[in-house]
Amino acid sequence: MKRVVVGLSGGVDSSVAAYLLQEQGYEVIGLFMKNWHDDSVTISNECPWLEDSNDALLVAEKLGIPFQTVDLSEQYKERIVDYMFNEYEKGRTPNPDVLCNREIKFDVFMKIALSLGADYVATGHYCRKGTIEKDGKEIHQLLAGADGNKDQSYFLCQLSQEQLSKALFPIGELTKPQVREIAAKMDLVTAEKKDSQGLCFIGKVRLPEFLQQQLQPKEGVIYEVGADIDTYSHDKPQFGSVKEQLAYEAKNIDYSPEMGKMVGRHQGAHYYTIGQRKGLNVGGTKEPLFIIATDVATNTIYTGQGHNHPGLFRKALFIQESEIHWVREDLELKDGETMDVMVRIRYRQPLQKATLHKFDNGMYISFAAPQSAITEGQFAAWYIGEELVGSGVIS
Repeated sequence: MKRVVVGLSGGVDSSVAAYLLQEQGYEVIGLFMKNWHDDSVTISNECPWLEDSNDALLVAEKLGIPFQTVDLSEQYKERIVDYMFNEYEKGRTPNPDVLCNREIKFDVFMKIALSLGADYVATGHYCRKGTIEKDGKEIHQLLAGADGNKDQSYFLCQLSQEQLSKALFPIGELTKPQVREIAAKMDLVTAEKKDSQGLCFIGKVRLPEFLQQQLQPKEGVIYEVGADIDTYSHDKPQFGSVKEQLAYEAKNIDYSPEMGKMVGRHQGAHYYTIGQRKGLNVGGTKEPLFIIATDVATNTIYTGQGHNHPGLFRKALFIQESEIHWVREDLELKDGETMDVMVRIRYRQPLQKATLHKFDNGMYISFAAPQSAITEGQFAAWYIGEELVGSGVIS
């Protein structure tokens, strides 16, 4: 009988995942991960992790499976929180959820599970796993979840073959309403529970306040850049090679104060991200202002009016060699090769038509249609059909 450790988060998805595995004849063990200690940054006085671990315990009791809590807060602080501060300081916008899956759930947590004699680790992600044979070798596929509205394959875009080989995603074939229905039928305490928001496992944390603890506020200027400046309208140069053209299309525009007018002040460029419109507190413009660039070196924010402002759009992005990750190692591109794929640059984004161009120093992704708010530090994930084959950090 195969043994599976389920990461019970106290939510409905992982509860139903545990139940389904039991139905399939696995020996199931429930583990709750405690990843956060510092109560000074949780906003509400209700303590989310206590409530969640209690719900997880009730589900385990209901299903009659062994349950324990593991404290991973030290590793979480080291691998996720410190990394986030570091990225924000550089003016990049990290994705803690993608990292949490790679570094915590399918690494630290998986090692604990394997030490308990588990054959697999299961989570309540809306995605599926496929297995094919190629040249006599077993290859694992990361496939989109059946519920198009809830597909979470993107969050697992950094997993390796090794990690996938030991992963199970029991609810990947179901839709959210079906999952709630099963939970209600089984009378699980989590059946009606709202989906958790906020950082993976930190509970209800407000990001700026969380960041402020580490990053000191410093006042700077907000500029508004008109949609009609020369930078956007000048003719494209002639390119000597495809690589030159891609580098041009992927490059950030270097903004300077004289390109715009001062419209307000902010408390620190490192708190803001490209495409953001809330939290600027600048009024009086015809259309809302969106952030088109931040400069942490000069502590300056550049904005433009409306979500069609040319400063928001780019046709290509670049991923450095060291930050390219292939889930399907067998499909890896070599220098000079290209591949037509579908790409998303953030979790809820519909897939976009694009081409990968591999060079010695990294990889360009060029899009059929210009993309809004390509954000450094976020992950671009590429798909062939419904299979996620690779990902990388936008640089």
